[in-house]
Order: sequence, then structure tokens, then C-alpha cells
Amino acid sequence: MTDIILSGCGGKMGRVITKVVSQRIDCKISAGIDINMPDDIVYPVFPSPNQCDIIGNVIIDFSHPAVVDSIIEWAVKNKIPAVIATTGLSLEQQNKIKNASKHIPVFFSGNMSLGISLLTELAKKAAAVLGNDFDIEIVEKHHNQKIDAPSGTALMLADAVSSIKETQPNYVYDRHSYREKRTKNEIGIHSVRGGTIVGEHDVIFAGHDEVITLSHTAMSKEIFAVGAVNAAIFISNKKPGLYDMSHLV
Repeated sequence: MTDIILSGCGGKMGRVITKVVSQRIDCKISAGIDINMPDDIVYPVFPSPNQCDIIGNVIIDFSHPAVVDSIIEWAVKNKIPAVIATTGLSLEQQNKIKNASKHIPVFFSGNMSLGISLLTELAKKAAAVLGNDFDIEIVEKHHNQKIDAPSGTALMLADAVSSIKETQPNYVYDRHSYREKRTKNEIGIHSVRGGTIVGEHDVIFAGHDEVITLSHTAMSKEIFAVGAVNAAIFISNKKPGLYDMSHLV
């Protein structure tokens, strides 16, 4: 039985994770961390990690970028493996996560979906086969409450494609500010925000007289919750290091 500390338990994803865990027999949530104190949660909730006096086997963070630093510090201090699922992190915060992985197991991914993991590998394969003959554009769509743009998943996909390129492509986020033709050495990344879209990602390979599109559509937040819980169980007994979905699948 894996004891989970859930950071961001009062948020939408936190509530979905709580529901997912309640239906499993291999783990349970021992405590939550959130500035909001939900009345319908049965486990104890603390307003900050430093006030949490319950030590679990692993912590899942699905909160807010402003909270992540304190979660990382608390996890390292208490030698607890951490799943960081919060997106919109700064480069400095990502470096802190990498440094933390020298001391504890850290699972860090821009998306916790198995399908997105497959999409990432397919995009890399397509980029390798198609080479420089196809222009690459990434379009992501999310609900109107999402605070970061582009999504962590879009950047993860761009990084994956870039990793097999001989020359690091430039990421272009706003073509409105450019008055010039598109160059070959770039990846366009575009964000759509509206309604209750859970998450849609398209990787477009546009060549001469043909277009190849790789797509993933999330129908509910539960796929991300299941992925995060599986990641938590996976790293609960691992050695210090940085892990992602490629290790889990």
C-alpha cells in the first residue's frame, strides 16, 4: 500500500485524483496540501507542506507554479519521492527539479497521459523520417481557465522533435509580430483557450502537396489523474533520479 500526500487536493485535478485513488486498493491518500480546506475531503488537509506532519511514501503535486518550490524543498528535506505534474514552471524551477532528483526520485512530465507519451514518440519518428522537407507546427487547445500558454505538453512535444534535429529549431509563438516568410529551422506553437476543452494537441507536418497530422484528444481529466497515481506508485521505491513517462511505459 502506497501512502500518497496530495498537493493541490482542493483543485479540479486534486479532486479527480482523490476519486481515482478511492477506487484503488494499492494506494491511499494520507494527507492533502492546499490553501483551500475542502469540506468534502475525508483525509487531513494542511495549508502548506511545512505544516504537514504526516509523512507518506510519495507526494503528488498538481497545484500551482507558486507552490512548487516549497513542495520540492519539503520533499528533499523529508526524503520523499515526488511527482511534479504542475505545468507552467519557469526554467529556474525546472533546474530545481533536476537538482532535487540528485537526492530523491522525481517524476516530472508535461503530461501524465499514456496517449501523449505515444504521441511524443510518434512525433519524433515522423520528424526523423521526414527530415527538413516538412514544416512542423504544433497546435494545442485547452479550457478557458488554464493559466499557462503554451501548454507544458506542447513544449514537451516541441522539445521531443527538436531532440532528433541536427540544429536546434527556433520556437515561434506569435507570427503576428513577424513580417517575413517562415524559415525551415523553426517550430510554430499555437494556443487556443476556450470553453471546457480538456486538452487537444496536434503536431502538423506540412510538406509539398501533403500534410501529416498526429493528434491526441483528452476526453476527461481522469487520464491525467491515473497517470499521476501510476507514476507515484512507480517511483515510491526507486533510487534518486529524474523519471518521466518513457520510464513508466
